[in-house]
Amino acid sequence: MDNAYKEIIIKKQRSFFESGKTLPVGYRIMALKKLGRAIRNYESRIIDALHEDLGKSEMEAFMCEVGISLSEISYMLCHIQTYAAPRIVPTPITNFPSISTVYKCPYGNVLIMSPWNYPFLLAIEPLIDALAAGNTAIIKPSAYSPATSAILEEMISETFPEEYVAVINGGREENAFLLTQKFDYIFFTGSKNVGREVMRRASEYLTPVTLEMGGKSPCIVDGSAKLKLAARRIVFAKFLNCGQTCVAPDYILCDEFIKDELVGYIKKEIARQFGREPLKNKNYGKIINEKHFNRICSLMDSKKIVYGGETDKAALKIAPTVMDNVTWDDDVMGEEIFGPVLPILTFKEIDEAIAAVNEHAKPLALYIFSNDRFNIKKVTENCRFGGGCINDAVVHLATSEMPFGGVGESGMGAYHGKAGFDTFTHEKSILDKKTWLDLPMRYQPYRRVNKALLKIFLR
Repeated sequence: MDNAYKEIIIKKQRSFFESGKTLPVGYRIMALKKLGRAIRNYESRIIDALHEDLGKSEMEAFMCEVGISLSEISYMLCHIQTYAAPRIVPTPITNFPSISTVYKCPYGNVLIMSPWNYPFLLAIEPLIDALAAGNTAIIKPSAYSPATSAILEEMISETFPEEYVAVINGGREENAFLLTQKFDYIFFTGSKNVGREVMRRASEYLTPVTLEMGGKSPCIVDGSAKLKLAARRIVFAKFLNCGQTCVAPDYILCDEFIKDELVGYIKKEIARQFGREPLKNKNYGKIINEKHFNRICSLMDSKKIVYGGETDKAALKIAPTVMDNVTWDDDVMGEEIFGPVLPILTFKEIDEAIAAVNEHAKPLALYIFSNDRFNIKKVTENCRFGGGCINDAVVHLATSEMPFGGVGESGMGAYHGKAGFDTFTHEKSILDKKTWLDLPMRYQPYRRVNKALLKIFLR
């Protein structure tokens, strides 16, 4: 697709939005239902594409991508009438007589830039929220997940006219071109480096953005935690999608007195969940490409590996790996790992753990495993992070009832459910002033009595 045709699509989407066809809630409901039917019709092909790109098993592909997308559609269909309805709010007596109303208005033509690690979910879920809010949308999937990107393009083109929703595939050239165009909103999920470029380009048109990025998400385990259960949940969360999850526990920060016991349980859990030879496990995925395979391998210090460490470059597979006696000076702690390597660090007091988290960039997620309510309260109140779990990990993002998003370097803005609808919606405030009464106090010439009355009303 050449740049001239891309420009035509963008212009067609702007004209389609300006026609007002996307504004009625009934039209939005119809679109969401069509999208839901399309996902169900393409389900087996989506799952095959996810296996081709990332080696995802059928269960993992449905649980973490297809199923969550369908759940978001169901949630939005149940709530869209309420979310889209105008809201009457109280009016101060100084504006009597009048009615104050907040109207929910779509931004217009939005650009959704999705990543490769959850290539279906992270393209479709923002699309669901954008369509529910009444926008048109262009999706730009990642070039690193070509099979899923191709299925997305085929499914969307079959379901919607391109003036309403379109997929533009390609690599850096397509990204660069799209970011030179004027959109009414940009929703980006990906790395911090690309996120900075998106924000810089968006600023040229003063386009509002949502940035969903990542960071080194800590997993704090104190001495009161149920270690066997903690290990089971941490292993699931860390090695899901081979660690290529933006909210995966990046590292464990545990009480030094329980470290050895916790590491023992983690080793047993890896063997239980993935087998003694995880590289041969058909339900264990792969690294997205050779570039990222080499990057992750470079972070692994063989002297500190206490479990795993096996690799298969031909298959782009790295076994679940645990590193012990890690410090902040190690390479593995210098960047977000985004792979199946789990470093273990320790602390003596909970305040030391809190300080360690806050000394670094604000993470997208934080997890604490503890049965000490004081420690839980202290960590959740004093650490700065996007969101997280108490005694679990990752699963907080699988709900439409809570907003999901980062803070600081891990992102800005949020989505899922109502937060997603609000992200793609401008709230237009309108005061409807009645004409049967006009209080004179605001008009010149000002008199002392007017000032006295105004003080009464405004205090």
